[in-house]
Amino acid sequence: MATAVIMPRQGQSVESCIIAKWHKKVGDTVAPGDILFSYETDKASFEEESKLSGTMLDIFFEEGDDVPCLTNVCVIGNPGESTAQFKPAGEEEEAPAASEDSAPAEETAQTAPAQTVSRSADEFIKISPRAKNLAARQGVDYTVAPATGPNGRIIERDIDAMIASGNAATFAARDGFVGSGSGIEGTGIGGRVRMADLNAPAVPAAAAVAEEGPEYVDVPMTNIRKVIAKNMIHSLSTIAQLTYNMHFDMTAVNAFRAAVKAGGEALNVGKITINDVILYAVSRVLKNHPDFNAHCVDNKVRQFTHVHLGVAVDTERGLMVPTIRNADCKSLSEIAKEAKELAAACQKGSIAPDLLSGGTFTVSNLGSLGMESFTPVINPPQTAILGVNTIETKVRVVNGEIKTYPAMNLSLTADHRVIDGAPASRFLKELVTALENFTVLLAK
Repeated sequence: MATAVIMPRQGQSVESCIIAKWHKKVGDTVAPGDILFSYETDKASFEEESKLSGTMLDIFFEEGDDVPCLTNVCVIGNPGESTAQFKPAGEEEEAPAASEDSAPAEETAQTAPAQTVSRSADEFIKISPRAKNLAARQGVDYTVAPATGPNGRIIERDIDAMIASGNAATFAARDGFVGSGSGIEGTGIGGRVRMADLNAPAVPAAAAVAEEGPEYVDVPMTNIRKVIAKNMIHSLSTIAQLTYNMHFDMTAVNAFRAAVKAGGEALNVGKITINDVILYAVSRVLKNHPDFNAHCVDNKVRQFTHVHLGVAVDTERGLMVPTIRNADCKSLSEIAKEAKELAAACQKGSIAPDLLSGGTFTVSNLGSLGMESFTPVINPPQTAILGVNTIETKVRVVNGEIKTYPAMNLSLTADHRVIDGAPASRFLKELVTALENFTVLLAK
């Protein structure tokens, strides 16, 4: 029995996913546990395993397509079964027109290059959704594509044939290209003919100079990069952000970490990093400053009862900010363990999307990269974010003598619509005091 496979919903906030790669093609045998396709949200990537056995009968979307959640993606069943009833809205059959004395479409595409077609401006163009999608992605002018589909319809293989034969032109060069035939060598992406190619004087082949390589390479932005860009522009254009800097003496924190390292194994205490210490201190100090543990929504300040701490994580796909929920109710060891688990899931790309939302305050640590000071950008609708910098050696006078000490700078960016300079300074001062007396803070 033919059965459809749908695009899963990974979290309540996810509306669609992009198909990254198909691991099965039409006609392949499928067994339970086989990977059908991999897909990604704007924050994480996943693999869809088959729960059925049978044959891959049909695939409705291509790699790179953005598919709404719970939409039919493919069909598994027995050979010969119909898949028409499972096709998503807008997907139509692209079978070649039935003609016993005509050559198969694939053979035609291989034996003869695709020719361009001249159409009048007011002529209605019939084109399948998949063909139109491919033309848009590849920058092909489908209005001059030949139509080999049913009833004079342009289908996907027509666009593929244009690209393969070099008869693809950009929209600006379309009119000149149609009038001059296919003898022009295109210098655009995928060999497309550009206006510059139409206007360029003919150069004898012998005079052509081989170039060592391209002048530049255009790298498309990933989905997560686009989301980051959109969020950052929104943040900087809608929030009055101001950054405050203050450093603290790391002596007490270093002494505490040395004690944990020396006796942690005997007491079954895992590794505690400097970042873990800061996360713990922030979760406690925020309780005394409700405007910092808040969202600014519709001209209201929504103050939260508990601290849901966002932790910025650098990954190959881009910046992710998983959330440690109810951090103010967790011990230092619990925060340290959860922070490491969340970071590992982000690095693997397997983190659940719901764990990347709901933060009430964020900590971004660039100290390991040697950053002395930076301006962290607030994650809307949060009202503040803390930047953590590297450790530096500073000097001070103690009893008339110059002494050195390890210091770390903290950069706090606050929403000036909600938080003025004095409250921001008080928050930083209390956080610095808590860190310089960390063992006392643990006793509270």
